[in-house]
Amino acid sequence: MGVNPPINLICFYQSQTVAKRTGINMPRLSFISDEQLQSVVEDLLLIAKTGLQKAQTNFDRNVIDPFAAVFEMSGFEIKDIESWQTIERTRQAQKTLSNGVGMFHQKILGSVTGWEDLGVGKIVDNRSTSQKIIADIKNKHNTVKGSDLAKLYDGLAELVMPKTSTYFGYTAYYVTIIPKQQKVFDVPFAPSDNKTGKKRQENPAIRAIDGRSFYALVTGVDNALEQLFDALPFVIKSVSSDHYAFTDKTALKELFRKVFEK
Repeated sequence: MGVNPPINLICFYQSQTVAKRTGINMPRLSFISDEQLQSVVEDLLLIAKTGLQKAQTNFDRNVIDPFAAVFEMSGFEIKDIESWQTIERTRQAQKTLSNGVGMFHQKILGSVTGWEDLGVGKIVDNRSTSQKIIADIKNKHNTVKGSDLAKLYDGLAELVMPKTSTYFGYTAYYVTIIPKQQKVFDVPFAPSDNKTGKKRQENPAIRAIDGRSFYALVTGVDNALEQLFDALPFVIKSVSSDHYAFTDKTALKELFRKVFEK
Protein backbone atom coordinates (compact mmCIF):
# COMPACT_ATOMS: atom_id res chain seq x y z
CA MET A 1 0.00 0.00 0.00
CA GLY A 2 1.43 3.43 -0.96
CA VAL A 3 1.77 6.32 1.44
CA ASN A 4 -0.51 9.26 0.67
CA PRO A 5 1.34 12.59 0.19
CA PRO A 6 0.57 15.39 2.67
CA ILE A 7 -2.39 17.65 1.87
CA ASN A 8 -0.24 20.76 1.40
CA LEU A 9 1.87 18.92 -1.19
CA ILE A 10 -1.25 17.76 -3.06
CA CYS A 11 -2.53 21.34 -3.12
CA PHE A 12 0.80 22.60 -4.41
CA TYR A 13 0.90 20.21 -7.35
CA GLN A 14 -2.78 20.87 -8.10
CA SER A 15 -1.99 24.59 -8.23
CA GLN A 16 0.95 23.91 -10.55
CA THR A 17 -1.34 21.96 -12.89
CA VAL A 18 -3.86 24.80 -12.94
CA ALA A 19 -1.06 27.27 -13.60
CA LYS A 20 0.09 25.33 -16.68
CA ARG A 21 -3.45 25.34 -18.07
CA THR A 22 -4.14 29.01 -17.37
CA GLY A 23 -0.68 30.46 -17.98
CA ILE A 24 -0.52 31.96 -14.48
CA ASN A 25 2.92 31.93 -12.90
CA MET A 26 3.04 29.98 -9.64
CA PRO A 27 5.83 29.73 -7.04
CA ARG A 28 8.58 27.24 -7.86
CA LEU A 29 8.54 25.96 -4.29
CA SER A 30 5.59 25.31 -2.01
CA PHE A 31 7.30 26.62 1.13
CA ILE A 32 9.05 29.92 0.24
CA SER A 33 8.44 32.66 -2.30
CA ASP A 34 10.23 32.98 -5.63
CA GLU A 35 11.70 36.28 -4.45
CA GLN A 36 13.25 34.65 -1.38
CA LEU A 37 14.60 31.74 -3.43
CA GLN A 38 16.05 34.02 -6.09
CA SER A 39 17.75 36.23 -3.50
CA VAL A 40 19.48 33.30 -1.79
CA VAL A 41 20.58 31.81 -5.12
CA GLU A 42 22.01 35.16 -6.24
CA ASP A 43 23.95 35.42 -2.96
CA LEU A 44 25.55 32.02 -3.51
CA LEU A 45 26.42 32.70 -7.15
CA LEU A 46 28.16 35.88 -6.01
CA ILE A 47 30.12 33.90 -3.42
CA ALA A 48 31.17 31.41 -6.12
CA LYS A 49 32.24 34.17 -8.49
CA THR A 50 34.12 36.03 -5.76
CA GLY A 51 35.85 32.82 -4.63
CA LEU A 52 37.05 32.09 -8.14
CA GLN A 53 38.27 35.65 -8.64
CA LYS A 54 40.18 35.45 -5.36
CA ALA A 55 41.73 32.13 -6.41
CA GLN A 56 42.81 33.65 -9.71
CA THR A 57 44.31 36.69 -7.97
CA ASN A 58 46.19 34.60 -5.42
CA PHE A 59 47.24 31.85 -7.81
CA ASP A 60 50.64 33.32 -8.66
CA ARG A 61 51.22 34.41 -5.06
CA ASN A 62 50.77 30.95 -3.60
CA VAL A 63 53.63 28.47 -3.60
CA ILE A 64 52.87 25.84 -6.22
CA ASP A 65 54.28 22.32 -5.95
CA PRO A 66 55.73 21.70 -9.44
CA PHE A 67 56.24 18.00 -8.72
CA ALA A 68 52.55 17.57 -7.85
CA ALA A 69 51.65 19.49 -11.00
CA VAL A 70 53.67 17.07 -13.17
CA PHE A 71 52.05 13.99 -11.63
CA GLU A 72 48.56 15.51 -11.66
CA MET A 73 48.85 16.36 -15.35
CA SER A 74 50.08 12.87 -16.24
CA GLY A 75 48.08 10.82 -13.72
CA PHE A 76 44.83 12.71 -14.32
CA GLU A 77 45.45 12.99 -18.08
CA ILE A 78 45.41 16.79 -18.13
CA LYS A 79 46.75 17.69 -21.55
CA ASP A 80 48.24 21.15 -21.03
CA ILE A 81 49.36 23.56 -18.33
CA GLU A 82 46.49 25.97 -19.00
CA SER A 83 43.91 23.25 -18.27
CA TRP A 84 45.78 22.26 -15.11
CA GLN A 85 45.81 25.90 -13.94
CA THR A 86 42.06 26.18 -14.50
CA ILE A 87 41.43 23.01 -12.50
CA GLU A 88 43.77 24.14 -9.71
CA ARG A 89 42.10 27.56 -9.42
CA THR A 90 38.70 25.88 -9.26
CA ARG A 91 39.95 23.53 -6.54
CA GLN A 92 41.22 26.47 -4.48
CA ALA A 93 37.85 28.23 -4.83
CA GLN A 94 35.83 25.17 -3.79
CA LYS A 95 36.33 25.68 -0.06
CA THR A 96 34.82 29.15 -0.25
CA LEU A 97 31.88 27.79 -2.22
CA SER A 98 31.41 24.86 0.16
CA ASN A 99 31.05 27.24 3.10
CA GLY A 100 28.62 29.26 1.02
CA VAL A 101 26.44 26.22 0.30
CA GLY A 102 26.03 25.72 4.05
CA MET A 103 24.85 29.33 4.35
CA PHE A 104 22.56 28.76 1.37
CA HIS A 105 20.66 26.05 3.25
CA GLN A 106 20.63 28.15 6.42
CA LYS A 107 19.02 31.05 4.52
CA ILE A 108 16.51 28.85 2.68
CA LEU A 109 15.38 27.19 5.91
CA GLY A 110 15.26 30.57 7.64
CA SER A 111 12.89 31.84 4.94
CA VAL A 112 10.20 29.27 5.79
CA THR A 113 7.25 30.71 7.70
CA GLY A 114 7.84 30.36 11.45
CA TRP A 115 11.61 30.01 11.08
CA GLU A 116 14.54 32.40 11.47
CA ASP A 117 18.05 32.55 10.08
CA LEU A 118 20.20 33.66 13.02
CA GLY A 119 23.14 34.63 10.80
CA VAL A 120 26.79 33.97 11.58
CA GLY A 121 28.58 33.90 14.91
CA LYS A 122 25.85 32.13 16.86
CA ILE A 123 26.07 28.63 18.36
CA VAL A 124 23.07 27.61 16.26
CA ASP A 125 21.99 28.75 12.81
CA ASN A 126 18.20 28.49 12.70
CA ARG A 127 15.34 28.48 15.15
CA SER A 128 11.59 28.19 15.33
CA THR A 129 9.94 29.53 18.45
CA SER A 130 6.59 28.03 17.41
CA GLN A 131 8.03 24.52 16.99
CA LYS A 132 10.59 24.99 19.79
CA ILE A 133 13.48 23.82 17.63
CA ILE A 134 17.02 25.13 17.20
CA ALA A 135 19.42 23.77 14.61
CA ASP A 136 23.09 23.77 13.74
CA ILE A 137 23.32 23.34 9.95
CA LYS A 138 26.32 21.63 8.35
CA ASN A 139 26.51 21.07 4.63
CA LYS A 140 28.40 17.74 4.60
CA HIS A 141 29.09 14.91 6.99
CA ASN A 142 32.80 15.81 7.12
CA THR A 143 32.30 19.53 7.84
CA VAL A 144 32.93 18.92 11.55
CA LYS A 145 35.92 16.84 12.59
CA GLY A 146 35.02 13.75 14.57
CA SER A 147 37.06 15.03 17.50
CA ASP A 148 34.88 18.17 17.64
CA LEU A 149 31.49 16.46 17.66
CA ALA A 150 31.50 16.08 21.44
CA LYS A 151 32.07 19.84 21.77
CA LEU A 152 29.13 20.44 19.46
CA TYR A 153 26.97 18.18 21.61
CA ASP A 154 28.04 20.06 24.74
CA GLY A 155 27.22 23.40 23.14
CA LEU A 156 23.73 22.24 22.16
CA ALA A 157 23.18 20.76 25.63
CA GLU A 158 24.10 24.07 27.27
CA LEU A 159 21.37 25.76 25.22
CA VAL A 160 18.45 23.40 25.81
CA MET A 161 19.07 21.72 29.17
CA PRO A 162 19.45 24.48 31.84
CA LYS A 163 16.06 25.64 33.13
CA THR A 164 17.28 29.23 32.99
CA SER A 165 18.18 28.98 29.30
CA THR A 166 16.17 30.79 26.61
CA TYR A 167 15.89 27.48 24.79
CA PHE A 168 14.89 25.27 27.70
CA GLY A 169 12.22 22.87 26.43
CA TYR A 170 13.46 23.13 22.84
CA THR A 171 14.85 20.29 20.73
CA ALA A 172 18.34 20.92 19.32
CA TYR A 173 19.25 19.37 15.97
CA TYR A 174 22.66 18.75 14.46
CA VAL A 175 21.76 18.78 10.77
CA THR A 176 23.92 17.14 8.09
CA ILE A 177 22.48 18.15 4.72
CA ILE A 178 24.64 15.63 2.82
CA PRO A 179 24.83 12.48 4.97
CA LYS A 180 27.72 10.05 4.98
CA GLN A 181 25.61 7.16 3.79
CA GLN A 182 22.56 6.89 1.58
CA LYS A 183 20.00 6.93 4.35
CA VAL A 184 17.62 9.13 6.28
CA PHE A 185 17.79 9.42 10.04
CA ASP A 186 16.47 11.35 13.01
CA VAL A 187 18.20 9.90 16.08
CA PRO A 188 19.63 11.02 19.42
CA PHE A 189 23.01 12.68 18.84
CA ALA A 190 25.53 10.84 21.03
CA PRO A 191 29.07 11.36 19.69
CA SER A 192 32.18 9.89 21.26
CA ASP A 193 34.60 12.02 23.26
CA ASN A 194 38.04 11.34 21.80
CA LYS A 195 39.66 12.23 25.14
CA THR A 196 37.72 9.74 27.26
CA GLY A 197 36.65 7.27 24.57
CA LYS A 198 33.10 7.38 25.94
CA LYS A 199 29.94 8.44 24.18
CA ARG A 200 27.87 11.38 25.33
CA GLN A 201 24.63 10.35 27.00
CA GLU A 202 21.70 9.99 24.64
CA ASN A 203 19.17 12.76 25.09
CA PRO A 204 15.90 12.95 23.10
CA ALA A 205 16.24 16.75 23.08
CA ILE A 206 19.62 16.64 21.29
CA ARG A 207 19.34 14.97 17.91
CA ALA A 208 21.15 14.27 14.64
CA ILE A 209 19.23 14.40 11.39
CA ASP A 210 19.91 14.27 7.64
CA GLY A 211 19.08 17.16 5.30
CA ARG A 212 16.13 15.56 3.56
CA SER A 213 14.43 14.72 6.85
CA PHE A 214 15.12 18.16 8.31
CA TYR A 215 13.72 19.99 5.29
CA ALA A 216 10.58 17.86 5.65
CA LEU A 217 10.40 18.66 9.37
CA VAL A 218 10.76 22.42 8.79
CA THR A 219 8.42 22.74 5.81
CA GLY A 220 5.89 19.97 6.38
CA VAL A 221 6.62 18.84 2.81
CA ASP A 222 8.15 15.38 2.48
CA ASN A 223 10.10 16.13 -0.71
CA ALA A 224 11.00 19.76 0.06
CA LEU A 225 14.73 19.23 -0.48
CA GLU A 226 14.06 17.55 -3.82
CA GLN A 227 11.77 20.42 -4.82
CA LEU A 228 14.60 22.84 -4.05
CA PHE A 229 17.15 20.85 -6.04
CA ASP A 230 14.85 20.54 -9.05
CA ALA A 231 14.16 24.29 -9.03
CA LEU A 232 17.80 25.39 -8.92
CA PRO A 233 18.74 24.95 -12.63
CA PHE A 234 15.76 27.08 -13.65
CA VAL A 235 16.40 29.78 -11.05
CA ILE A 236 20.13 29.92 -11.82
CA LYS A 237 19.36 30.17 -15.54
CA SER A 238 16.95 33.00 -14.83
CA VAL A 239 19.10 35.08 -12.46
CA SER A 240 22.13 34.69 -14.75
CA SER A 241 20.14 35.93 -17.77
CA ASP A 242 20.53 32.51 -19.42
CA HIS A 243 24.32 32.57 -19.00
CA TYR A 244 24.22 29.32 -17.01
CA ALA A 245 21.97 26.85 -18.81
CA PHE A 246 21.90 23.22 -17.71
CA THR A 247 21.51 20.93 -20.70
CA ASP A 248 21.49 17.60 -18.85
CA LYS A 249 19.09 17.88 -15.92
CA THR A 250 18.67 14.09 -15.91
CA ALA A 251 22.33 13.59 -14.99
CA LEU A 252 22.03 16.25 -12.28
CA LYS A 253 19.00 14.51 -10.82
CA GLU A 254 20.92 11.24 -10.75
CA LEU A 255 23.50 12.92 -8.50
CA PHE A 256 20.68 13.80 -6.10
CA ARG A 257 19.27 10.28 -6.15
CA LYS A 258 22.64 8.75 -5.33
CA VAL A 259 22.67 10.65 -2.05
CA PHE A 260 19.02 10.89 -1.04
CA GLU A 261 17.05 8.01 -2.50
CA LYS A 262 15.43 5.99 0.27
